[in-house]
Amino acid sequence: MKKAIITVVGKDVVGIIAKTSAYLAKNNINILDISQTVVQEYFNMMMIVDISSCRKNFEAFSSGLSDLGSEMGLKIRCQKSEIFEKMHRV
Repeated sequence: MKKAIITVVGKDVVGIIAKTSAYLAKNNINILDISQTVVQEYFNMMMIVDISSCRKNFEAFSSGLSDLGSEMGLKIRCQKSEIFEKMHRV
């Protein structure tokens, strides 16, 4: 299983989770874990997803998420989980 970490940060607006989840479903990405919170009017979400069956290469998938974030006035970032695993091995 190939995992990625997706973070979403910005001013809370209607449809953030729906639009992000729809993009993931369209690309055959499964959400493994999700945490979200709103502090005052600011939204923060972290997802761990399975990218094993993604229909796009990682760069195109990640770029599409970033573009989606820009459309909603948010910062959406996607990183491969290997980065985090290697950081904690040292």
